[in-house]
Amino acid sequence: MSGEMFSGTIGEMELVERHILMLKATKENQPVGIIRLSELLGIPKHKVRYSLRLLERDGLIMATQEGARVTEKYDEFMSDLSKKLDEIVDRVNAIRDEVTE
Repeated sequence: MSGEMFSGTIGEMELVERHILMLKATKENQPVGIIRLSELLGIPKHKVRYSLRLLERDGLIMATQEGARVTEKYDEFMSDLSKKLDEIVDRVNAIRDEVTE
């Protein structure tokens, strides 16, 4: 079986992971710019820029003259994300159980 069936899923997971890393690094180093985030995370600048644009669109970070900062939505978002990830883990485990029966 080829991995094509799950390539989109894996790509989405990688993007979510990058966004989480970006949010955490921004919070820990704010205000922080694209070049610094790229250096800290070992992620190319164009990917940092893209992630920051999406995170800003979602209201999780804001651009300032000094660099990116997280917004007041950060803590609630991370808490909600943790719950959603728990739900995903439960579903994946249920699927795995179906596969291995």
